[in-house]
Amino acid sequence: MQDLQHCTVLREEAVDALLWRPDGIYIDGTFGRGGHSQLLLTRLGATARLVAFDKDPQALAAAQQITDPRFEIVHSSFAKLREEMAQRGIQQVAGVLLDLGVSSPQLDDAERGFSFQADGPLDMRMDPSRGESAAQWLARVTQAQLTEVIRDYGEERFAQQIAKAIVARRERLGPLTRTRELAEVVASAVKTREAGKNPATRTFQAIRIYVNQELEELEVALAAALALLEPGGRLVVISFHSLEDRKVKQFLKKHAQAPRLERRLPLRAADLPAPLLKLHARIRASAAEITENPRARSALMRSAERTAS
Repeated sequence: MQDLQHCTVLREEAVDALLWRPDGIYIDGTFGRGGHSQLLLTRLGATARLVAFDKDPQALAAAQQITDPRFEIVHSSFAKLREEMAQRGIQQVAGVLLDLGVSSPQLDDAERGFSFQADGPLDMRMDPSRGESAAQWLARVTQAQLTEVIRDYGEERFAQQIAKAIVARRERLGPLTRTRELAEVVASAVKTREAGKNPATRTFQAIRIYVNQELEELEVALAAALALLEPGGRLVVISFHSLEDRKVKQFLKKHAQAPRLERRLPLRAADLPAPLLKLHARIRASAAEITENPRARSALMRSAERTAS
């Protein structure tokens, strides 16, 4: 199976950080085009198992090409890790990998509506068969809510002006239905452009995050992964922007510290609760990888090991 047009970021580094027990059960929470899963399967033992998740029908089609009996693909969000594993009678796993990036085929396919560089239907859903598209949401959202989403999920300082321009465009000419229409409205409202960055970058990111509930699902997935990890198990997360990395960093930091207890409790040192996670060093893509794949420049991998507590 080829990795299609997608170049998996931190492929070797992520599998190195994840794999510690070759006969264990592992989860690839974001199959994408299967770069991490394929490499992991080459290193797993004959009795190991790999369960991968993805919402994207194109990713599911790519996964169907893997005929390895140790591998299974699940059409679901990684927010459903616990439920899906429970249905399979699996209570603990040796490792969970979450690659939070949008795959290159998704970005490059104008019909998916993620790109402001090519015109296409304004969709942006990771799973086009479920939920509300970006166009449907933009047709009904209030200016106040739109401002909040663009500001909070895009970290866009011109959020208010952009939201006002989108609502005015909608009232004057009808709902936005194409990515080019949205990009043009945003460009008209952004007065100062960041060097080397399209003015629509932050707005498209914000709407994509909101439509797919990316940060909310990430919070659920992190908690589920921690609950599933066996002692010694590894959690590996690759993020691509500050909002998701902040969620990951705060989660790992919280569980790498012992719970605070009332000082006057009569506990011996040996009875004090220990942290649930031991943090590993964070890793960024090498200069060589960034040269080969410029989309790797913003990738940041954090990993941690489940303690015996």
